[in-house]
Amino acid sequence: MTTIFVLEGTQVRTLDDFWRVIGEAINGPGGYFGRNLDAFADCLSGGFGTPDDDDYMVEWRDHEASRQNLGYAETARQLEIRLSRCHPTNRPAVGADLAVAREEHGTTVFDWLTEIFEDRAPGALRLQ
Repeated sequence: MTTIFVLEGTQVRTLDDFWRVIGEAINGPGGYFGRNLDAFADCLSGGFGTPDDDDYMVEWRDHEASRQNLGYAETARQLEIRLSRCHPTNRPAVGADLAVAREEHGTTVFDWLTEIFEDRAPGALRLQ
């Protein structure tokens, strides 16, 4: 039997909110399910934080609210943070991504998350 975890999209206003909401949806209050994109991918792939039941689905309710909140403004904010912390050799690429996000083109934080779901847990995400 498939275990369904509910992610309430109206509670996801920033990427930090997503980490909290997905962690609590899957592992209860204060639960962990990644706090950065790489850790999130690891959790979906069977790393730390994965549900004990391998047969699970994440139902992302009100995902359109999350899509809006995790759009270009949040993407630019996240890329600004990344730019301030990245290795100097990565700055040109991150800066270029930031410029694209500021022009409201390219992928968004919402896209990053859904792409990781598809790459690491195909079929485990249901957008509602």
